[in-house]
Amino acid sequence: MKVFELFYHPIYTYGIDKNSTFPRERYRLTKEKLKDQNVLINFQEPDLAKINDIILGHDEKFVKSFINGLLSQKEIRRIGLQPWNKNIIERTLYILGGSIGAMKSAIIRKSIAGNMAGGTHHAHFSYGSGYCIFNDLAICAIKAIKDFEEINNVLIIDLDVHQGDGTASILENYKNIFTFSMHCKNNFPLKKMSSDLDVSLEKGMQDCEYLEILQKQIEIIKKQNVDLIFFQAGVDILSSDNLGYLKISRAGVRKRNKIVLDFAKSKRVPLVIFMGGGYSKPIQYSVDSFVDLFTQCSKYTTNFT
Repeated sequence: MKVFELFYHPIYTYGIDKNSTFPRERYRLTKEKLKDQNVLINFQEPDLAKINDIILGHDEKFVKSFINGLLSQKEIRRIGLQPWNKNIIERTLYILGGSIGAMKSAIIRKSIAGNMAGGTHHAHFSYGSGYCIFNDLAICAIKAIKDFEEINNVLIIDLDVHQGDGTASILENYKNIFTFSMHCKNNFPLKKMSSDLDVSLEKGMQDCEYLEILQKQIEIIKKQNVDLIFFQAGVDILSSDNLGYLKISRAGVRKRNKIVLDFAKSKRVPLVIFMGGGYSKPIQYSVDSFVDLFTQCSKYTTNFT
């Protein structure tokens, strides 16, 4: 029986300063709740990402400036996550390492695997933005095609409430990587990029309309040739989210996840889960939905292919 592999490191939490406005405790709390509920998950500790992998999707000068602690204050402000913790560099490399590890696991095991972080879709080629430093979605997609001969086409399904602008920008010339972003129209980032398929949603949208629109988009992308699927599974679509502007219930998020999981299962290709955003107040609402997500993944993994 296959078991869902989920990559996690404590630095996902402590690598962000305790005084930051970013809800760093969501990682620790999600892991604890999954453990408390005895969800069938094989937790894996990631390796640090290597620079040769990072520059698959980023400007080498930017990468080295970040790793050597040489970013300007303007560049740091654009990223956020302030005040910067001394562990921020190592944290970033572990998160990317977790996403690369999940990608490899899913392909090698022909199954589902995930990272309990990542989905850093606002990171652009030569700069970070919106809590995102290196774009793990773009890097992992390029690396999967480069390293695995059975992977020729990758599909990225980004259902975070914010558009995957960095992913769209980095991958715009990669014809074998299809980017799909379904997001709130009047929300960050103000300047949208062009994904292969963009669906903009009005503020205040609720479950029924949201799920109907998503199902229609899935029918469209079913026509794509795909060997590997990435799911950016942000839960900032929740009505309780502080940065979201949609009105999706916890049950609605579970139904969203099921649509994507059913689609991946029908295509019989590996699936990688990227955690994405979640900024509810209290943060427990986001944590509950992340626990739902990984619990659903665990159940699907046992009979995925």
